[in-house]
Amino acid sequence: MAERIIKSNKIRIGDISIAYHLKKATENPEKTIIFLHGFPFNKNMWREQLESLEDNITGIAVDIRGHGNSTKGHGYFSMDVFAKDLGVLMRKLEVEQAVLCGISMGGYIALRAYQLFPERISGLILCDTHSKADDNAGKQKRFDGIQAVLQHGRRPYAIGFVGNVFSARSIDENPEAVELIKSSIRRNSIGTICATLLALAARTDTTDVLSEIQVPTLLVRGKEDKITPAALMEEMAKKIKTARYVEFEDCGHLPNMEDKEKFNLEMNNFLQEKI
Repeated sequence: MAERIIKSNKIRIGDISIAYHLKKATENPEKTIIFLHGFPFNKNMWREQLESLEDNITGIAVDIRGHGNSTKGHGYFSMDVFAKDLGVLMRKLEVEQAVLCGISMGGYIALRAYQLFPERISGLILCDTHSKADDNAGKQKRFDGIQAVLQHGRRPYAIGFVGNVFSARSIDENPEAVELIKSSIRRNSIGTICATLLALAARTDTTDVLSEIQVPTLLVRGKEDKITPAALMEEMAKKIKTARYVEFEDCGHLPNMEDKEKFNLEMNNFLQEKI
């Protein structure tokens, strides 16, 4: 069996350079999964999932435009722009079809991608995310976040963010994950954080596409998620005919980091049995 190394690469996509981790399959039949991080994180949040992939799975973890080591280009962000970047990346890497695994904002991007090029998506793993656009209160919360970052900087923003995304148990027992998320936030520029908050506030509603999804779909939510209400994910589970919905005990908004063993088991079973 050939040793599988996670390589870090960059590729030119239009006006930007996209950074990504790649773990290449060594056995057939080869399948591909692309990991899409949440806001305002980067590809490193998926490291444990890449490590766990079986030998017939190629894994790609992407830094979304402006995040991590990807450049921001023109600086005008939207879920549509992020999804179209993904489509070009797949074409340039000669990925004909892939499972998209998105968490939070990554889920919004995955759903928009399914609207744009469903024929290139072989499955979906949607974690702590939903299909609704922000209501006025949600938009205002994003705008308040912009003002907070501009006034106080990234460090206090990162500290406050951690309290919202992790369960109490994870904060106490998983300091490595907490520190990774803090450092990920601090690595992003204030401009990227603000531009992405505007993009999140302006995103379109993708509820109409849920009933059109034909590919195998796994929905995952941390039971203690303070950001994504259970009702919104339960609604997705009802509307997506192919969906299986799983809740993780003692996890908040980032179950792939808070209970990596359970998440990796669910993910790998899904990839082997459903794709």
